[in-house]
Amino acid sequence: MDIAGGTPHLDRPGPMDWQAGAIFRPIRSGNAFEETVERILAAVKLGVFGYGDRLPAERELAARLGISRETLREALRSLQAAGCVEPRRGRYGGTFVTYRPPAPDLGELRRAVRDMGGELEDALTYRLVLETGAAEQAARRTLSEEQRDYLADRLAALEAADPDDYRRLDSRFHLAIAELTGSPSLAAGVAQSRMRLNDLLNAIPFLERNIEHSAHQHRAMVDAILSGDVSGARRATEEHLEGTAALLRGFLG
Repeated sequence: MDIAGGTPHLDRPGPMDWQAGAIFRPIRSGNAFEETVERILAAVKLGVFGYGDRLPAERELAARLGISRETLREALRSLQAAGCVEPRRGRYGGTFVTYRPPAPDLGELRRAVRDMGGELEDALTYRLVLETGAAEQAARRTLSEEQRDYLADRLAALEAADPDDYRRLDSRFHLAIAELTGSPSLAAGVAQSRMRLNDLLNAIPFLERNIEHSAHQHRAMVDAILSGDVSGARRATEEHLEGTAALLRGFLG
């Protein structure tokens, strides 16, 4: 059972949530400790692993990041001290996520937007280009049954989400499309783009009309990808992202 609630059989992290390279890709810089902390926090903040979820085993995660297990353990100890993860022993032990996103402060976020200046429009444009391209590429590919089921499961989890978990599952849905492109670089770019806007996206109030509208757009995106409709996938994704950008500008501008 997922501690955060929701639909457990649809909302559990599986191998495709991290092995495709969207976030847990090899670390190339000399700042292995700092980047490891950053990558794990990104996975948590983007919803790949939610509250109560278990992170991949140390051996697997260290191999995926291309770091030593000691570096990984040091990073995990630091995240534990910050209240983001918790180690548990026993047969069902491991490292579990304890991070909960703070309630957004709209005043603080508006100040952050003002400080960003033109960077906000840059981030929105970058996201639009990356995610419409990812949807096109996913639609071009011949997806396996496992991949098709994976995308359908991510959509079903999002459609069943309660307000408290909606943004996390929305993030996982968008990352899933990027993962299905087969390009680790593109998937990583989408994840980085999402992180630039994550706090701002989480600050958008939960508006029933907007959620209904988004649900239709998400369904159109999935239908187009699964049917191989490249132009339809791009069009549905562009419409959805432009609507989200309009809300951001409206609430935070």
